[in-house]
This record gives sequence, structure tokens and C-alpha cells, in this order.
Amino acid sequence: MDISEVLTPMSVLLVIFGVFIGIIFGSIPGLTATMALAVFLPLTFGMDLTEGLALLLGLYVGGISGGMIPAALLKIPGTPSSVATTFDAYPMAQKGQPKRALKIGITASLVGGVISLIILYCFAPVLGTLAINFTPVEKFLIIVFALTVIASIADGKMLPALFSGALGVMVSLIGIFPTNNELRLVPPFLEDYLWEGFSLLPVLIGLFGISEILRTSEKGLKTDTSHKVALGKGGKNDGDRFRLRDFKGQTVNLVRSGLIGTGIGILPGVGGSAASLVSYSQAKNFSKRSAKLGHGSREGIIASEGSNNGLTGGAMVPLLSLGIPGDSTTAVLLGAFVLQGIAVGPLFIGDNPDLWNGMIVSLLIANIVMFLMMFLAIRYFAKIIEIPKHVLFPIILVMCVLGAYAINNGVMFDVWTAVIFGVVGFVFMKIGVNVTIFLIGFILGRDLESNFIDSMQASGGDLTVFFTRSPIDWVLWALIVGSLVFGAISNRRQAAASRTDTYAIRNPK
Repeated sequence: MDISEVLTPMSVLLVIFGVFIGIIFGSIPGLTATMALAVFLPLTFGMDLTEGLALLLGLYVGGISGGMIPAALLKIPGTPSSVATTFDAYPMAQKGQPKRALKIGITASLVGGVISLIILYCFAPVLGTLAINFTPVEKFLIIVFALTVIASIADGKMLPALFSGALGVMVSLIGIFPTNNELRLVPPFLEDYLWEGFSLLPVLIGLFGISEILRTSEKGLKTDTSHKVALGKGGKNDGDRFRLRDFKGQTVNLVRSGLIGTGIGILPGVGGSAASLVSYSQAKNFSKRSAKLGHGSREGIIASEGSNNGLTGGAMVPLLSLGIPGDSTTAVLLGAFVLQGIAVGPLFIGDNPDLWNGMIVSLLIANIVMFLMMFLAIRYFAKIIEIPKHVLFPIILVMCVLGAYAINNGVMFDVWTAVIFGVVGFVFMKIGVNVTIFLIGFILGRDLESNFIDSMQASGGDLTVFFTRSPIDWVLWALIVGSLVFGAISNRRQAAASRTDTYAIRNPK
């Protein structure tokens, strides 16, 4: 493969720019990698798809990595995937070693990202090859399984999560019915606008751009810096100096964390916070110095940061091989493919080898650029947390509105769609509807319906086709039932633990 044929100089520049902007978004509490992709997605509409994806992948990697900066200096995770980083990076920074804590995390992020990239490159084509022979029956069951997996591991709140996914599917069905070309679920005064349903991009911008601005604004735009740790210059003999021996004896922890992050990323909808927490708990279980974790241990930082960058490749395995987004950020990436008219699924890698190779190379470059940028200029990136949100948020809001307006060549209804879903996303956060699961349901809803209709037409309306077509159907049904049973058990355990905690609070000894 000639890299110059699949990655142009402009693509490299866009990767670098994307990583830089992604780090900024990840570093500011309240902004996320998903929000960065949603805001910048409209810019890719006029680009070559390889170049557009280069920008988005740079934003993805940079956004995930940037979250460690406020985690170490403010004890505030910049992104959900940096939750466990606060456990040890902030205590280490309080001991006068903030640069060491950040550079350990940056190096672990690079290794975790490369591990996930290798697994993506090796595993996605194999899974895609297996999925080529899937009929609409198997595709329908796979989507059902993806939605049940997401619901069963959604923080122990299975029923609200199932409702979130079902609501997303229902909203996706607004518009024309494919078999008779009649409108459904559309008020008469909106028939001219919703013939094909809500446009994906304005929905993305509303759910992950405007709603986040509303949520953060409600809490107050002033970042709490009362316990901020300052970065010094650090001398040669300073205890704050990073050394390679910080990774001595941590090879197993580093590789294990990257594999955990990648594996959890492959499961649709689990999220970065779960990956970092699972990896951290495993590091604590296997550590010979487990008592030191939580008090400024390098093991904890390596476990958290190695796993959260492992998500970047893992979450794209189901996206590129099955057409199912692994998390909210890859759901936005799916939006980029949809806008360009590219079908993501079993045939994607075989039909688009140059694009596939370009994505792999872009991800590799993004991880290397992230490492170099943050390792060499961490002192300057740390100043990002001081940018006033009352200056930043109006700029982002204007970008959201312009992006929604421009996507269909100036349709004002798309702006209203972004605003409406921004308010809807804000309300969802208040009432417990999972926005990520809603979005995945919205994206997969049409495919769920079309595969169901195709299965019914092929079988003459016989529902038993979902059970009798092939042995793999039984495997998929077993996975669906297993995920629901696991979710129910997890729900009961969390409810019992919550009751125990409440009793202990009300009845102290």
C-alpha cells in the first residue's frame, strides 16, 4: 500500500488540526469529543471523504486524550473516559508532580491507541467477511441485540435505557413509509418538511452541541479552579520530571488496559467511563501495591489512560463491519458516512479499500500527533482550562446554527430541528432518558424497520422466520436474552446496594 495514494498532505494537516482542536474540547470541562465532532461535521460535507474523516478522527483522538488535563489539574474529568484518571493523577499533581502525571497518561494513551488500532485493522475485516452472508433476518436480530446490550449495561438502569432506544427508533420512523409512500407520525403543518424525517446532522448538533451548552450553562459558566494545580517548568533533578522507568514493571498493566478499552469499545454504547473504571479496578486487583492506588500511583494513571484511548479503535469495529456505532462519537462518524452516501457495513472494507487504508493511517498519525503535541507542549495546553466559557460557548453556538443551516443548502427548518433537539436533549438529561442510546436507536431505526419488512416479504409474513432460518438465529436470540437477563440481575444488585447505602446513611452507628 502506497500511503501517499490514500493520505494527501491536506489530510495530514487536517489530522493535525483535528487533534489540536480535539485536545482543546477535551480539556474544557463541559465539552466532549462527541461535541467536537458534531460541531465540525458540517465542515466535512464539502470535502473529500478521506480528508473529512481525517479531520474527524483527529478530533476523536484529541478529544479523548485532552480529558486528562483537567482530570490531573482540577480533579474534573474533561471527558467521561477520564473519570478514573482523577483518582491518581490529581493526587500525584498535588505532590508537586503534575507534569509527570500528565506525561505518564499521555504515553499510556499512545500505547492504548496503537493497540486498539491493531485490533481494528485485524478484526474488522474478519467480522465484515462473516457478516457478508447475513440476510435481513440476521441483520434485524443484530440490531435488536445491539440495542439490548446497550440497555443492559446502561448504569444499571435497564428499563429507562430500553425506553430511550425505543423512543429513538420511533422518532426515526417519522416520515414516509417505505412500502406505500404515505406519511406517518407527521403533523399536517410539517408535512413539507418531514417527508423524509428529521435530518441526521441537525439532530446530532442539537443532542450533543446545543444540549451540552444548555446543561453547562445551567450549572454556571465559571469553572471551579479553587483547587487547581499549577504546572511548573521543572528542573533536571526535579521530582516532577518524567522518566521511562515510570513504566518499569507496567508492561502487563499497559497492554491489559489497552485490550480492556478496546474490548469494551467493541460493545455498543458502553462508553469510556466504563472502560476506564473496569481497567482501573483490574489494575487494583492485580497490583502488588494496591493500597497505593488512589494516592498518586502511576499504575492507576496508566490503567485509566491506556484503556480510554483503546476505545478509539474498538468502537469502530462494529461501526465499520456491521454498521452499528460503538458509542456516541462513532455515531457522529456514521453521520459523516451517511452525508457522503457511503454505506457502512459488511461490504464497506471490501468496496472501499483506499478509504479503509486512509482511516487506519489517519488514526495512526492522529495518535502520534496527539503524543507529540501533548508531550512537548503540555504546559501550554494546560492553560486551555482557563478559557472563559462565556466567550467560548457563544462561538460554538453560532457554529452549531451555521452547520445546521448549511447542510441542506439553507433550510431554516434544520436550524429549528437543531434547536428543538437541543432542548429535547437537555430535558432528556433531566428526566433520565439516555441521549446516547436514543441517538443510536434513531440511527438504527430505519435499518431495523427495513430489515424487518424485507424478512416478512421474503417469508410471506411468517414470523417464525426469525427463529428457524439458520442456527445463527438461535445464537443471536440467546445473546439477546442473555443481555436482558444480565441487565435485570445488574439492576437488582444496584438497587440492593443503593438501599444498603441509604440505610447506612440514615442509621449511622
